[in-house]
Amino acid sequence: MWKIVGFLFLTIPLCAVGSDEHVDCDKAVSTQDINYCASLELSEAKQTLDKYLSTSLEHNSYDPELVAAIKTAQKNWYKYMSSHCDAIYTQWREGSIRGVMSISCQTKLTQARTYEMWENFLTYMDSTPPILPEPEMWPVRD
Repeated sequence: MWKIVGFLFLTIPLCAVGSDEHVDCDKAVSTQDINYCASLELSEAKQTLDKYLSTSLEHNSYDPELVAAIKTAQKNWYKYMSSHCDAIYTQWREGSIRGVMSISCQTKLTQARTYEMWENFLTYMDSTPPILPEPEMWPVRD
């Protein structure tokens, strides 16, 4: 199932980019445009997570055991996210909404994971400023 979601995730943006039309995500109506816009949000969320994850690993590089634990947790989180969002896709498999529901699931979980990385590995217990700013949680189109 994940292969289908991955295929859709990779091909939907290419279809929209290949067209001469500009997609206005505030006014997206077609399934293709809605999925394209949702995939843009997911891409942004993934980039933010990558930044917070790499900064967490760098910031904690003095503790190899912690770095290894963060990497293991990230791999397990990714497996969870994939499995959970595959279930969402399956739940909506009969409708054209299945793509955006799965992409939105991935975006929400990626945003939540970014916040967890920040809260647990990039902040301090005292008034010391965090290493990176608190990640913004933006609305996801459902």
